[in-house]
Amino acid sequence: MKKLMYAAFIVIIFSACKDTASENAMLKQQREIDSMKVVMKEKEEALAKQRTIDSMNAVVAAAEAKAAQASANKTAAPVTAAQKKKGWSNTAKGAVIGAGAGAITGAAVSKKKGEGAIIGGLAGAAVGAGTGAIIDDSKKKKEKQ
Repeated sequence: MKKLMYAAFIVIIFSACKDTASENAMLKQQREIDSMKVVMKEKEEALAKQRTIDSMNAVVAAAEAKAAQASANKTAAPVTAAQKKKGWSNTAKGAVIGAGAGAITGAAVSKKKGEGAIIGGLAGAAVGAGTGAIIDDSKKKKEKQ
């Protein structure tokens, strides 16, 4: 029985002793592989960014070439007022701004909030459109001079 106990004890001791050197080597190798993967991923991302930049530069260069060709083919045509005008007129801007300010003021002042907002918005739009029309007229007069 004693021999059996000694044998079991020896088996337990040998099985408890691990080869930590080989495990450490495996861990070190795995860390190196992981770091190499990270570096490769960073390089791939950098290449993808560079490809995007290159394609954007190519698009810009093509657009510039097309514009240069169009300007070379185009004769000097007078620019009309319709070609210059872009966006909202001052009348439209004034009407929208006036409507918003009038609606807020009407809702704040009136006991009936919805009704006050509607009336204030309409009045504000009228005043804003009038002011914008005056600004548009003055700009037209400046352009003619």
